[in-house]
Amino acid sequence: MAPCLMVQGTGSGVGKSLLTAALCRLFVRAGYRVAPFKAQNMALNAAVADGGEIGRAQAAQAEAAGVEPSVDMNPILLKPESDHRSQVVVRGRPVASADWRAYREMQGALFGIVAESLERLRRTVELVLIEGAGSPAEINLRDHDFTNMRVARLAGARVLLVGDVDRGGVFAALVGTLALLDPADRARVGGLIVNKLRGEGAILAPGLDELVARTGVPVLGVVPWLVERLVAAEDALDLDALAGGADDAPADAIEIAVVRLPRLANFDDFEPLAAEPGVRLRFVTTAAALRAADLVVLPGSKSTMADLAWLHATGLAAAVVGAAAAGRPVLGVCGGFQMLGEALRDPERVESEREAAAGLGLLPVTTTFAREKTTARVRAHATRSGPFARAAGSEIAAYEIHAGRSALTRPAPHPFTVVERGGTSASDPDGAVSPRGNVVGTYLHGLFANGLLRRSLLGFLTERRGRPADPRWGAPGADRYERLADIVGRALDMPAIAKLAGLPFPRA
Repeated sequence: MAPCLMVQGTGSGVGKSLLTAALCRLFVRAGYRVAPFKAQNMALNAAVADGGEIGRAQAAQAEAAGVEPSVDMNPILLKPESDHRSQVVVRGRPVASADWRAYREMQGALFGIVAESLERLRRTVELVLIEGAGSPAEINLRDHDFTNMRVARLAGARVLLVGDVDRGGVFAALVGTLALLDPADRARVGGLIVNKLRGEGAILAPGLDELVARTGVPVLGVVPWLVERLVAAEDALDLDALAGGADDAPADAIEIAVVRLPRLANFDDFEPLAAEPGVRLRFVTTAAALRAADLVVLPGSKSTMADLAWLHATGLAAAVVGAAAAGRPVLGVCGGFQMLGEALRDPERVESEREAAAGLGLLPVTTTFAREKTTARVRAHATRSGPFARAAGSEIAAYEIHAGRSALTRPAPHPFTVVERGGTSASDPDGAVSPRGNVVGTYLHGLFANGLLRRSLLGFLTERRGRPADPRWGAPGADRYERLADIVGRALDMPAIAKLAGLPFPRA
């Protein structure tokens, strides 16, 4: 079976996902067939693989490796439903809603599934790059953690330990993590990586020398701070970084306000819009923040009815309805689309303790929740209705992840037609558009990766302002994983890293 190499971190948000994606591309460049793996992920940003759900980060890493994503790459996905419960997704399919105690009782059986998935991957590639979760030094969770050192032992993997210098305390974090590991696990750590350096690396030199002297573990690279977003966002820490970039936009920028729902899901949908020149995209939590927006967005949600109740409690529901009544554009994606409808019903209590709730009444749609999720990769065509009319007829790659089934209560145009779902030909209308054309809802995630669609939407918004569209909108970008590999590859000692997996670099 293929060897494994594991990337662990001193905490959440230190850059494990990004560095794993970079290593995927770097080893592919060196001539190896590579697959990513993460035993258990906790995230509300999901992607579709094999007709099921996996963490968005593992889908991005598969893309970096040039392979199709698989549910074996992330066999256990936890999708938080509240502060105390998560939906448990096993090999792409939801199997339970569990609190910590219930989930702990499931872990024995789940680890067998993790082992099977890892073995399948190891039989199909030449190297598996494993990402850990959080920190391996969470001593209160050590007996129940099967995402870090237990997986490293299972895989016989050496470990790269990553620390974040930007947040401060990186030397203490690296030394402290190693000190809290059991001796056998500590011996697995073959190299340290310092991530997110701003400024000159020379200033770190004395600290790095002492770090090696204290731990006996070599430093195999210092990775610079990346201004560009080169890997799709996955969790709330990524969300904060994405929102922070909005301040760089010019004063007359197109304003897009995405409502930051408590159980916001798949917010990476909007990253391509945020990256366009002259666009300011913000995640907002107050009605006042919607007043200057050229576009109001209700994004996906893991708990649609609960988040709808939050909209009403905060005054955002009335603000969204008021924006639509004034003719301003409003977009709902997935759970946001469901909220824009007339009613939501949950007779089986799939995602709420409530049996029904009134929607915002902006689209003629009723949604009923069912236990069987729709999880599919789709191809769709834009129609001539709504803000995407300029892209009419263009083909779009997207994906669906939703438990609700929505039906029109009266005839209405739709923004997209699904022409292929899960590899099977289709001709299904998706979403709905209001009579005035300013309110639109869709179930399709990943839409704005399509340049024509971005150009159409932003052109629609600037036309309302009486301004010309920016000719740069929708331009194809360079391969971001190549750019990522260039930057990270220059910073890391790749021959030494490859040696930890018993491989030459590049491949002989």
